Amino acid sequence: MNTYTVSFFGHREMNTQSEVEIKLEKIIRNLIERKEYVEFLVGRDGEFDQLVSSTIRRLTAIYSYGNSSHVLVLPYMKAEYRDNQQSYLDYYDEVEVCAESSAAHYKSAILVRNMQMVDRSDLIVCYIQHNSGGAYKAVRYAKNNGVEIYNLADDCITEL
Repeated sequence: MNTYTVSFFGHREMNTQSEVEIKLEKIIRNLIERKEYVEFLVGRDGEFDQLVSSTIRRLTAIYSYGNSSHVLVLPYMKAEYRDNQQSYLDYYDEVEVCAESSAAHYKSAILVRNMQMVDRSDLIVCYIQHNSGGAYKAVRYAKNNGVEIYNLADDCITEL
């Protein structure tokens, strides 16, 4: 089976959620309909991540024929996950704890996790509005490694 992997990165706070959701819906639906199998890799660190996950869940319920997986990639074992594992597994198809970021210093763990997600990805879908922060660094890393990038806020930033 051909797996097409997509990772999502965005700033913790968003200004234009409804516009972003419309763009996300189009991309996710297109991927589900055109790819043999799609692996959606997501974090859980802000508004963009929550919007992505809810959009993936809604659209896979409508359009998916078992040809996708919604994977939460945690940077390390979090108490919230450990204490609520079943509710996470009810929401996501899979939950992974990134080994590389678990072994990293806690201040760099999210960046290390993001870079590992990029290394697995065929496409990065992001919402980057400014040239700083962890999401920006992950997307810049993706660009430097030749990964295709689609920025949902492409009118907000001139250079990655």
